[in-house]
Amino acid sequence: MLINLNKELFFFLNSLAWQNKILDYLIIFLADYLGYFLVALFLFLFFWKYKEKTKKILTLTVFSILLSEIINQLIRFFYYHPRPFAVLPINSLISHSSTSSFPSGHSVVFFTLAFVVFCFNRRWGWFFITGAILISLARIIAGVHWPLDIIGGVVVSLLSVLVIKKSLNINIKKSSLK
Repeated sequence: MLINLNKELFFFLNSLAWQNKILDYLIIFLADYLGYFLVALFLFLFFWKYKEKTKKILTLTVFSILLSEIINQLIRFFYYHPRPFAVLPINSLISHSSTSSFPSGHSVVFFTLAFVVFCFNRRWGWFFITGAILISLARIIAGVHWPLDIIGGVVVSLLSVLVIKKSLNINIKKSSLK
């Protein structure tokens, strides 16, 4: 049942591709380029605006991304799941190699970044979470990920940030970051 829901949701979202040239360009931008803007904004916020908290934020960010990527690669090593374009007769909006699709590497990185930001500033955190959602949805519409790939990436990200935050006892008052 879950597999059917995953496939049906994929077909629904992917049906938006190749319908409108402007929408296709937007999807490609969100799937491939929005992440660069999020990283640039992250660097601006935490190396310029919140430079007094940079060490703690950088520590949480680096170790959370490392842990999430290790978990991601371990899952992919032991479990191969083909990408939608490898098993379905679809044309992807973006090109991608036929590596395992579960969990989504983009969702792992950008949700990890978003959850780190959320730990320190909820307002900006929601902005980054929205960006991560847009990137993830665009990658489904573009035909390179299944919805469950994204959910898997979100779970890996959230667990990684929580484990690192707890393990390193990183705690910053959210109200101190305006």
